[in-house]
Amino acid sequence: MRQIAIYGKGGIGKSTTTQNLTAALSTMGKKIMQIGCDPKADSVKMLMNGKRQPSVLDTLRKEGEGELDDVLKTGFGGIRCVESGGPEPGVGCAGRGIITSIGLLENLGAYTPDLDYVFYDVLGDVVCGGFAMPIREGKAQEIYIVASGEMMALYAANNICKGIQKFAESGGTRLGGIICNSRNVDRERELVSAFAEKIGSQMIQFVPRDNIVHQSEIHKQTVIQYAPDSDQAKAYLALAKAVDENQMFVIPKPMEYEELEQVMMEWGVVE
Repeated sequence: MRQIAIYGKGGIGKSTTTQNLTAALSTMGKKIMQIGCDPKADSVKMLMNGKRQPSVLDTLRKEGEGELDDVLKTGFGGIRCVESGGPEPGVGCAGRGIITSIGLLENLGAYTPDLDYVFYDVLGDVVCGGFAMPIREGKAQEIYIVASGEMMALYAANNICKGIQKFAESGGTRLGGIICNSRNVDRERELVSAFAEKIGSQMIQFVPRDNIVHQSEIHKQTVIQYAPDSDQAKAYLALAKAVDENQMFVIPKPMEYEELEQVMMEWGVVE
């Protein structure tokens, strides 16, 4: 069983990318569980045809521990879908909810031997101990970072690399690569590739920006389900194949801020 966490700056498209990645892997015959680690509880929505799923924390508040079927539902491609959820607004720590949720799923037997993959779709960058939990406690052996050619996306990616580096020795976690979720900025492919090389990793896939993603979400589906013959679906399938076959796992070497700025100047500026 490969356990993978997807990180990246808020709003960069982690949940969209993760859902399309797991959907693509499911078409390759892989058995998958996807765990949304975001208080918004919208990580698996498109896999569930837009149906809002009861979160682990909501279920705990209402019913106590309950049964596995209360919090785990089956979505597109047989993907087992879970939302950790979050605390009541203004109360408690959302990161703590991830720790609670994963512990409960383990107790209820969610991590079955037939699973090929478990994916954690994690909110934001690694600045909170709770959100770092999949790395810190070795739950996820592989990390992929969703980024774009925008400065703040790469700044967050660099920060996440600092978190991976911090916990790599104790937990065995490694970076598998950068997924470029394109924002159509100048020389984006070259910039993200250069960033990945600088930190000792790879850009594992360039995912172009396409309105079919928006249309798929309006129809409450992943691109893989809604437009399986589209170029965008082919990009997600290529990402799935690249992740499935990936052999490059590293402890990243994050840059100092000035070095990151230099990379932006070298590759991001158009004369």
